[in-house]
Amino acid sequence: MKFTPQKINLFLLFKMPSAFFTGVRLQSIDDEKAVVRVKHRWINQNPFKSLFWAVQGIASELTTGVLVMKEIAASGKKISMLVTHMNGTFTKKATGSIRFICKDGHKIKAAINKTIATGEGETIVMISEGFNADGISVSKFEYKWSVKLKG
Repeated sequence: MKFTPQKINLFLLFKMPSAFFTGVRLQSIDDEKAVVRVKHRWINQNPFKSLFWAVQGIASELTTGVLVMKEIAASGKKISMLVTHMNGTFTKKATGSIRFICKDGHKIKAAINKTIATGEGETIVMISEGFNADGISVSKFEYKWSVKLKG
């Protein structure tokens, strides 16, 4: 599969409908960075009229996970991927349009190559941060991904 925003957003509809119906959308992806946007709406709000923390988690995890998926596909090998740890920090009420950005694509290739060479599992810590329309950070998530060659 080619990793374009349109194809990933269609993937969300069929494989992750909760992400799709809460408005999570991949905006851009390259080898180094992924950007996901979600707008605060009635369907994804909490009782305090801001973006529900779990929707922020979905959007932030997508920025990291799609980079891992892209690198696994580029390797041509069967590699499993799993989040083994997650930590989130919330610093401001998330309203309006929130962009989550992960710039840790460079970390993945080395881990994939090492797991292919050794057959041992590797872990990667990736950061995704959410910003409001004014460029102010509203939340920051840290994901520990485990990758391992299947078979």
